[in-house]
Order: sequence, then C-alpha cells, then structure tokens
Amino acid sequence: MTKILFICHGNICRSPMAEYVMKDLVKNRDDVYVESKAVSTEEIGNPIYPPAVKTLNKHNIPFGNHRARQIKKEDYTEFDYLVVMEEYNLPRLFRILGDDPENKVYKLLDFTSTPGDIEDPWYTGNFEKVFQQITLGCKCLLEKI
Repeated sequence: MTKILFICHGNICRSPMAEYVMKDLVKNRDDVYVESKAVSTEEIGNPIYPPAVKTLNKHNIPFGNHRARQIKKEDYTEFDYLVVMEEYNLPRLFRILGDDPENKVYKLLDFTSTPGDIEDPWYTGNFEKVFQQITLGCKCLLEKI
C-alpha cells in the first residue's frame, strides 16, 4: 500500500483539500492511503476553513469530520510520500522530521509539468485556483505511483 501525507501550514485549507481530492480519486482502490497534517500548531483541532469547504462542496468532493493535526517525527516512517504545498513549509517540516534520507518529501506541483508553490488561499482568497492546482497535482502524483 502506498501512503501519502499532504502537509501545509495549518491543515485547514490546502492539505485537507488535497487529502479529500486524492481520496476521491482513489475511492475505488484499496492500495492508496491518504491523510493530511500541519507543520504549525496554531490551527490544531480546528475544522476545514469554510471557503475550502465551499470549494470542496462545489466540486462534489466528500470530506469527513476533519480536525487539524500537526505532523510528528514518526510520520516519516509511516508514509511513502510527504507532500507539502509550498517551499515555505519545508524548513518547518525539516525542523520536525530532521532529514529526508529516503527522499520522501516533495512539493505537490513537482509532480506536474509546472513545478512550483501552491499559494495559500487563506491570504489570497483564491480557493478555486488552489483547488485546480491541487487536483492537477494529485492526478499527476497518482500517475507516478
């Protein structure tokens, strides 16, 4: 089984959107497991941010009773792919994990033909653009695995 962990700053916008988009893409498969977590502690316990919920609903992406959680060092051994949304997430991630000896850490858009960062919609308000980037990244990641 391939295990994927999506990671963003607070685990209330991008990483849960990626988690549920990927879960929807693999809903008829039992060989892919998906979760999401944060690099920060500031949103721990909070649900998905309402504009992200609205965007998921708009695209008929089901989601559960998500609550923000922070990544732990042990997650490195549990997951095959640790996928961040932007460069900004990497220093915080490595402070928690230490190193990446097995080359498991990626940015989501690195799997696409247009590598780069997925902007934080908390600041931009552009949840639709972020949804489209996440969907493309998830599809390309799924092709890789």
